[in-house]
Amino acid sequence: MSDNYIEMLEPTPKLYSKKCKFISFLLKLFLQFTTPLSSLAAWYLYDYFIAMLTLVLSFIVMGIVRSKLRNSVIPPAQREYHYNDKGIADWYTAKELCYETH
Repeated sequence: MSDNYIEMLEPTPKLYSKKCKFISFLLKLFLQFTTPLSSLAAWYLYDYFIAMLTLVLSFIVMGIVRSKLRNSVIPPAQREYHYNDKGIADWYTAKELCYETH
């Protein structure tokens, strides 16, 4: 039997106050919807060719932003796990923006 797994050091932080939950929710919305909204805005304001270029560029930029947020707060031993936008937003809000102890 193979023991090739990474031990979980810390679970994803739980946010308790409404302010921290709201900040995490806004960060999650930013990470999820910036790419399609920017390309739709470019399509509305300019044309579909500029919208496609905006889609590709914003996809690359948001990938960099997502990885920077993820790597700045998640412990190094746990970085090989997959985290969705909500998980990244919860980690970042708990570690950098809200210091709650329960």
